[in-house]
Amino acid sequence: MRVLVVEDEEMLAMAIAEGLRQEAFAVDVVHDGAAAVERLGVHSYDVMVLDRDLPRLHGDEVCRWVVAQGLEVRVLMLTVSTTVAERVAGLNLGADDYLAKPFAFAELVARIRALGRRSRPATPPVLERAGLRLDPHHHAASRDGRPLALSRKEFAVLEVLLGAQGAPVSAEQLLERAWDENIDPFTTIVRVTIRSLRRKLGDPDLIETLTGTGYRIP
Repeated sequence: MRVLVVEDEEMLAMAIAEGLRQEAFAVDVVHDGAAAVERLGVHSYDVMVLDRDLPRLHGDEVCRWVVAQGLEVRVLMLTVSTTVAERVAGLNLGADDYLAKPFAFAELVARIRALGRRSRPATPPVLERAGLRLDPHHHAASRDGRPLALSRKEFAVLEVLLGAQGAPVSAEQLLERAWDENIDPFTTIVRVTIRSLRRKLGDPDLIETLTGTGYRIP
């Protein structure tokens, strides 16, 4: 899952980003609303964690822009306000969920995962296919009941492949969904990660390579 964190408090933004990366999310960070609109125009995100009180362009305006553009990104709005009126106003702008500051990090993660499951097409909380079972909430994966010790990126790649439900996923899509914007688009990291993932999954090989198309788990 790829997440955009929009938060003007830099220390909080980096703490959120690092925590989400530990949960195997790909995370980009910006600190104002105008930068958020710029990133959303370039990259596709599953969820945006959006602080409401932002410089340059208010979070409300970012939310309105997302709705006007018809983007599929889910919006989790953050605010220091706890009033019902403020929460209702945020949801009426087009936000999908609302979380008041201060918040428990575990709740933030749970809400992001819930929003990610509502992306189109919807994905179940636990992914299962061809004897593989992947539980993002508990960061656990297994094959035929055998636990798999996966790195964060291996886990993220497997999550994208399983979430595709048998459809092919290109290397470009894997880069977009499992890595952040700092990755070199000409890197061989996808091929290296797929090779490592195959080795850990064991025989018979479950990841099919489609020449010129990408990868899939049929």
